[in-house]
Amino acid sequence: MAATSPTPLALICGDDDFAVKHRARQVFQQWSAELGGMDHETIEAGVGNSGEALTVLGKLREALHTLPFFGGGKAVWLRDCNFLGEERTAASAAVTEALAELAEELKKFSWQNVRLLISAGKVDKRKVFYKALDKLGTVEAFSAWSQDDKDWADRAEQAASKAVHQRQKEISPEALAELVNRAGLNARQLENEVEKLCVFAGERRKIELADVTTLCARNKTARAFALGDALGDRDLPRLLKRLDEELWEAKFDKAKSEIGLLYGLISKVRALLLLKEMMREGWVKDTRDYNQFKAQLERVPADQLPADRKFNPLALNPYVLYKALPQVKKYTSAELVSAMDGLLRCNQRLVSSGLDETLVLQQALVQIVTPTA
Repeated sequence: MAATSPTPLALICGDDDFAVKHRARQVFQQWSAELGGMDHETIEAGVGNSGEALTVLGKLREALHTLPFFGGGKAVWLRDCNFLGEERTAASAAVTEALAELAEELKKFSWQNVRLLISAGKVDKRKVFYKALDKLGTVEAFSAWSQDDKDWADRAEQAASKAVHQRQKEISPEALAELVNRAGLNARQLENEVEKLCVFAGERRKIELADVTTLCARNKTARAFALGDALGDRDLPRLLKRLDEELWEAKFDKAKSEIGLLYGLISKVRALLLLKEMMREGWVKDTRDYNQFKAQLERVPADQLPADRKFNPLALNPYVLYKALPQVKKYTSAELVSAMDGLLRCNQRLVSSGLDETLVLQQALVQIVTPTA
């Protein structure tokens, strides 16, 4: 268990909801054990309006000033607070004033045998209440993994590996990479998949790639990778099937669109082009050893690659590049350049014409994967 907060007042916050809840639960349990007794209190702070927020703050004041019935210490947890950021409720004048008054009270509060834990999503660091918490206590912030972070895949692999080892299991490098590839940026799904894999393995100590491919679901990001993989494999039936699945989901998911799918395919072809160029330069060689491949990537001269992350292959998940190694052989450089041109023309047709989007995408993909005479 990680070290608990060194002060009696702690704020644990951030947009990584899973990490925030896990760490807050850890601190509260440790505080409860240290203080002993049965009077520890949890106050749910997820509210829908300013009136509910004021009611929660009233409960918090009451909890802080109510002494433990049997003596000893008391831990209070204001859980899942959603009015410390830029939400509409947080912008309410009444809530802002109440938080400022609470900040003043906390400055004068006698913390003997009383501890306060607050867990929240994003918080506004400009506000008086946050500044008071930061000065009086301990603030721990957890940021969610983002594809804009170059090391997100490494961080996800470290988290998954740690979770596996905590369950007295081992996992092969290929299995670990595929697990992260399937769970993507979702830390909660990653933890759930680790739990499933460890139970599935039973008495067997090591988790292998076959376990992951058999058991683990793909999230939205991974399914998008699956569409690109079908293109990279030059597998037309699988490619059209994946496309139909993605287009069907787009009808019900506002976050998905034909243009979004197209941009994902453009990124895939661009990655194949860049990988092919790295192999031509001798920076990367074909290998079936994932760790060896990652070591090769670490030796690629960064100053020889574009600064723009969209055009930099090292900004991709290393496993995505690793899986693309055999795919590069299926296309010539000229075919990849032609594929990129075809996808850009497809983009123009989707934006400027009234043609059926599905038909436009299908025609472009058929032209790309069909071998030239």
